[in-house]
Amino acid sequence: MAANSQRPGSFYGGAAPYRSSDGLSTRPGAASEEIQLRIDPMDLDDELTGLHSQVRRLKNVAQEIGTEVKYQKDFLEQLQMTMIKAQAGVKNNLRRLNKSIIQSGSNHIVHVILFALVCFFIVYLWSKMSRK
Repeated sequence: MAANSQRPGSFYGGAAPYRSSDGLSTRPGAASEEIQLRIDPMDLDDELTGLHSQVRRLKNVAQEIGTEVKYQKDFLEQLQMTMIKAQAGVKNNLRRLNKSIIQSGSNHIVHVILFALVCFFIVYLWSKMSRK
């Protein structure tokens, strides 16, 4: 964002947060319900200039947010397409694996289970032998 070039030390870019220092003032009227206002046109110009710069900055921020939203939307759409393709690939591979298991028989699963049991037994015997 651009640096504040209005008044040094003013957080609001030259515009006071609620009212100008001497621009609006109240005078006690004849009755308690009456209020008289004295408006200094120079202060209003400063306030309007400050508000204009704030609106311009907010507009720039809104445009940047809009650009970021579009970028994030495109990114999520690409990610979604990638996930759909990955799911389709996994589904096809599982279908092929199931077909190959059915065609060759279920002996592969039995072999894997026997191998795991033999490995477990060897590790068990090795741990018993190393304790003695």
